[in-house]
Amino acid sequence: MRHYLSQHKRLIFISATLLALAVTLWETNRFLQEFKQEERAKMEILASAYQKLLDVKDDNPALLNLSSAILEKNHTIPVIIVDKNGEVVFYRNLPKDTQEYIQEKLKEFKRTDKHFKLDLGDNDYQILYYGDSSLLSKLTYYPVILVAIFLLFAAIVYMYYHTGKVSDENRLWSGLAKETAHQIGTPLSSLMGWIEILNAGNNPDIPVEEIEKDVQRLNVISQRFSKIGSIPELESQDVIEITKHTLHYIKSRTSKLVRITLQAPDKLQVLLNEQLYSWVIENMIKNAIDAMEGKGHITIKISDNEQQVFIDITDTGKGIPASKFKQIFQPGYTTKKRGWGLGLSLSKRIIEQYHKGKIFVKKSVLGKGTTFRIVLQKRKS
Repeated sequence: MRHYLSQHKRLIFISATLLALAVTLWETNRFLQEFKQEERAKMEILASAYQKLLDVKDDNPALLNLSSAILEKNHTIPVIIVDKNGEVVFYRNLPKDTQEYIQEKLKEFKRTDKHFKLDLGDNDYQILYYGDSSLLSKLTYYPVILVAIFLLFAAIVYMYYHTGKVSDENRLWSGLAKETAHQIGTPLSSLMGWIEILNAGNNPDIPVEEIEKDVQRLNVISQRFSKIGSIPELESQDVIEITKHTLHYIKSRTSKLVRITLQAPDKLQVLLNEQLYSWVIENMIKNAIDAMEGKGHITIKISDNEQQVFIDITDTGKGIPASKFKQIFQPGYTTKKRGWGLGLSLSKRIIEQYHKGKIFVKKSVLGKGTTFRIVLQKRKS
């Protein structure tokens, strides 16, 4: 059994990746906000220490020394202190010492809420302005870097997804080619047998009708594959008659251990392409026979409403787990030791892309059987 990476798994992978990146960005932003709050708290302590220096003067040497030590410990946060007239009286941790640069940074600090008012008494005061530390400034760019990494990763994921999609299409067309050879092989082998009989020349009863049937079968196969590469024309046709004709062909080539019954009204007009619709029914019946391991009962029930026609195909096979309801329609999925895993994926493409209908597992019970439903439109929407 061959399993290929499904679109569902790729979407889970992409979603998990995006979630991880989103969480990382959120955590990074939270860390930056906490870091800013911590710096704010440090500056409150520094402002308080500076205020103490202004208050205590020489009255308390110990407190004076402590306040001075706190101020001296600040090696990262840029600080500018101005008097009430806006003149700079103190600055620290600025990368440049020019008046022009100091004034430029002062304007930048004033545009924020990062300042403390220092009371000097007698209606005199100073204002302490501060900016982000060098470390915080560097960390501010970290989310931008993460977003850039995210975009790069998203591009890689897109390429991976696109490559996977192309790979699925390649598998589909590869399987289609193999299916072509397989389908043509059956009537071709029969024709070769008839040729041997004709060459022997000792049988007066030449089975012309059987030869004609095999030639017609080859013509049908040719028409089917020719329509896959282009948009087929849909015509209002009797789906009951076409289904009966398809079942007649299948029954003549199926074991007597498989019983196929049709429950349907006498006539029902549907928009469809006869060759492609017949192909879908054949694929569904073959799939049901495989699920029943060549023995059981297949029921095809056709019903309708004002807008749609419903074709329910029920078998008495081994059933399908609910987790596989969508996976079974993917190219390459098969539970058989031999086979391309192409029948259901082709059927889905024919019904949904070409007929604008639906095909899905209506219900399935393990050990009892499965019902597939095909939905077709009665008229153009």
